[in-house]
Formats: sequence, structure tokens, C-alpha cells
Amino acid sequence: MLLVNNIRLSRIIRNTWHVDLIMIASCMGAYFIREYLIAHHFSIPTIIPTVLGTAIAFFIGFNNNQAYDRWWEARKVWGGLVNDSRSFARSLIAFVPQSDENDVIVQRMIRRHIAFLYALKANLRSTVDLIYVKYLEESDRLEIEKHNNLHNAILLKQSEDLQKLSQSGQIDGFKFIQINEMLVRFSDEMGMSERIKNTVFPTTYSYLTKVFIWLFVVTFTLVISQEMGVWSIFMGWMIGFVFVSTQINGMNLVDPFENNVAGIPLNQITRTIEINLLQMMGEENTPPPITPINEEYVL
Repeated sequence: MLLVNNIRLSRIIRNTWHVDLIMIASCMGAYFIREYLIAHHFSIPTIIPTVLGTAIAFFIGFNNNQAYDRWWEARKVWGGLVNDSRSFARSLIAFVPQSDENDVIVQRMIRRHIAFLYALKANLRSTVDLIYVKYLEESDRLEIEKHNNLHNAILLKQSEDLQKLSQSGQIDGFKFIQINEMLVRFSDEMGMSERIKNTVFPTTYSYLTKVFIWLFVVTFTLVISQEMGVWSIFMGWMIGFVFVSTQINGMNLVDPFENNVAGIPLNQITRTIEINLLQMMGEENTPPPITPINEEYVL
């Protein structure tokens, strides 16, 4: 996630240089076609790029709105995970009576929840991340790794320990329901994250937007070349760059869990929860917070 208000020009160029080359080539082709093939036969009406520009504005506006909605929903889901994680640990520490046996169960459940977050993060980013292993007991790890969905299996183990606390009389029915509701919320937030990750953004919208932008750049260059000559190549690229950069900016938000500068900072959020929960258990040797990369963005 970007942290600065101003984006470096070099970053914009890195994101758009390949498209810029295609646009420049298209503008040059349109100019030479108009200059040597159609200039003495007919002129291109200005209404064509005007209509195309209006259509592109609607398409880009729709795409960017939908992309931002996905990004913001993902951010709210993980913001909820932060709050619910703290409440979950606090409830376990406060509600379960202190004893050697109970303390072992509480610490196991809190550490297991940290493992749940790291397993969920790795799944959303489609990466192999074994950080979760160090927060699981060996018996739990062997059983959990039999499942395809590791984070869902971890929640199942949490429910089993919670049930043991209830059956042994360590927590009453009200406390059981309250802690179990948090596990249900974790399951809901997990499901919402997976839904965002697995729902493909309609490819027709992004594809048609690219086609329309290309048609607009070509027809715009054809029209203004009648007045500007060779300078129409530069003007066609410049106007096309505005549309392309806006469209690329929106498409970068389509998958908010991607490990890039536009994605949700899952590393930072997960590490923040990890530190908070470890300190709530009284541990002093906690990992350092995630720091921004080049003081520009955080992953």
C-alpha cells in the first residue's frame, strides 16, 4: 500500500512504458496512413473520437469504481480481523481461570490464531509461507496439514479446545457463546477474503476498455493530423496516456491481496496482530514491526 501523497514519475513510467510504446507506434501508423493513403481522398469527422472518448470515460469510470470497491471491502475485512483478534485474545485471557493447565490451553489458542492469520495470508497471496508452523504444536501441525484449507483446519482445532474448556467447566455458557462468536466472525472474514480473491473481475470490461482506448488513440491521431501534422503523434500519445494510466491505476486494485504496492498491506497487518497478541501473553521477545520500503510503500 502506498504511503506517500506524490507518486514518483519513474514508477508511472515503469507501469506504463510498454503500453506507451504501443501507443506511439499506433499514432505513427495512423499519421502515415492518413498522410500517404487517405489525405487526398476524404477527411475523418471529429465526431468519431468524441463518441469514443465518451464511451471510454464510462468504461474506465465503471472499472475503477468496481476495483476500488473490491479493495476497500478487503481493507475493511482485514481491519475487522485486527479488532476481532485482539478481542479474542483478551477474552481468553480474562474469561478462563488461571491455572497451569488453563494457561497452556489459552496460550496455545492465541498462538494458533497467529498461525491462522499467517496461513490465511499465504493462501490469499498464493505463496508458500511457513511462518505459521512455529506457532503450532507438532501434533496440531501434522493434523492440520492433512487439510487442503489450512486456515479452516486451524479454526476447527480452535473450536475443539474451546469445547474442552466448556465441558471441563472452565468457562460458563455465556463466555462460551461470546468466544465462539469470535470464531464465527473469523470464519466469516476468512470467507469474505476468499470470495474477493476467487471472484474474477469481468474480463470483458477490462478487454473492451483497452480496445476502445486503442481505437480512440488511432482515430484521434487521424483527426488532429489534418491540422497538426507530425505533431499529432505526440498529441495522440499524450491524450492516450491519460486514459491508459487511469485504467491501469484502477486495474491495480482489482486483486487487493496481490503482493504489490497497490495491495492491502497484509504483511504489516499480520505482524501488528502478532506483536499485539504476543505482548498480551506477556512475551517480551516479539518480532519488529514491518517498516515501509524506501519510505514509499508497505506490503
